[in-house]
Amino acid sequence: MSTATEPKRGLGQLLHSYFYWTYSRGSIHYDVMVSLILAFIFITPHLWNYGDKPSLPVHVQHPILVASNGERGMIITVADADAQIDKNAPDAVVKKALRKAIEPVTGDAVFVERWQTVAGTDGNLAWKIWAHR
Repeated sequence: MSTATEPKRGLGQLLHSYFYWTYSRGSIHYDVMVSLILAFIFITPHLWNYGDKPSLPVHVQHPILVASNGERGMIITVADADAQIDKNAPDAVVKKALRKAIEPVTGDAVFVERWQTVAGTDGNLAWKIWAHR
């Protein structure tokens, strides 16, 4: 607590004391600093987008196979049932659906170069996707 005998401080000295945290625990200035820190912790996530997001539960029926393509990226095989793509859809729609299908493995920062349909490991139709970060 502040006492009546404490000398008056200028703004520069006040900021200096706040910056170097010179106030003792339980003083009004200490409480102000703790309140400012807590306000920063709890308010800033609503004001700024830090780019983090929770991972959503993924319901994949078939395994997603990933193989290295050297330094050029990766080759990912996804079952057609998991991709759920209309074969007559335009390339932009197919590319977006394939990115969404491989997102549980690669994250959202991946570029799909090309793709083709192949026979999957279980004999059903699958998508073979060439992608890189």
